Amino acid sequence: MKDIKVLGSGCTKCVKTAELIQKIADEYKIPVHVTKESAPEIMLKYGVMSTPAVVVNNKLMHSGSIPDRKKIEAWLD
Repeated sequence: MKDIKVLGSGCTKCVKTAELIQKIADEYKIPVHVTKESAPEIMLKYGVMSTPAVVVNNKLMHSGSIPDRKKIEAWLD
């Protein structure tokens, strides 16, 4: 199971990012654990300067925008 964190303030883009990741994982029947993190110390830990940011299995994969479908599929692969 992949552990995916969406880092951000809880803005619309952050919520949409988490929903999109879960939707694509469900389509492919890939088990994921998606959580949303808004704590500044968590964002600093990963060096995030712009949100939404996505962390997959403790590795920062994306930040600054809603990721596109192809990126998300690659993370789930």
